[in-house]
Amino acid sequence: MGASTVRRVLRGAGLGPAPRRGPGTAATWRQFLRVQASGLLAADFFHVDTVALTRLYAFAVMEVGTRTVHLLGVTAHPTAAWATQLARNLLADLGEGASGFRYLLRDRDSRYTEAFDAVFAADGIEILKTAPQAPRMNVHIERFIGTVWAECTDRLLIYNEQHARCVLAEYAEHYNTGRPHRALQLRAPGDDPDVVPFPAQRIQRRDVLDGLIHEYRNAS
Repeated sequence: MGASTVRRVLRGAGLGPAPRRGPGTAATWRQFLRVQASGLLAADFFHVDTVALTRLYAFAVMEVGTRTVHLLGVTAHPTAAWATQLARNLLADLGEGASGFRYLLRDRDSRYTEAFDAVFAADGIEILKTAPQAPRMNVHIERFIGTVWAECTDRLLIYNEQHARCVLAEYAEHYNTGRPHRALQLRAPGDDPDVVPFPAQRIQRRDVLDGLIHEYRNAS
């Protein structure tokens, strides 16, 4: 039986190509992240330094499929108990939407304890740990952190913890609702993917962080 005949038989039966088999055909980590993106949460801590040289720590979680970021907390004294409470806060905020996630990707920081993992396990979310000293395995949240530094905190003087919390909250809102993303065809995470905006006669500018960042939208 020729190859063309085999194709006709398979198509007639509604069968697609056979899966990859054999050595060297396992999915790569990049492919895994792409396939699982819609059900994947990515978490990480990052630091912000104040003008008084106090180091603050923030905790963020990203919904990888939509690139939506949750800025969960800022503190000068991050503890395992603090991280666990923020995990509970996140799942409370997600509500029924938490059922759409299958994995949480994190590194091996000591602030992630069994209690932290148990919060997600109770909602059926499996914990995936990156390899030691392998930040690229959690590339989506790492890219967000680099963007926060480059576009926000490296360009502002942060006075104290309260100021840092306000600045990061405002930037997170901009990131989710006003900043275009190449992976989303230049939409913001909060934009409706089924709505195609028409060319506008007038453009309206909105200043974020006292003019550090400008957003441009169609004027009604």
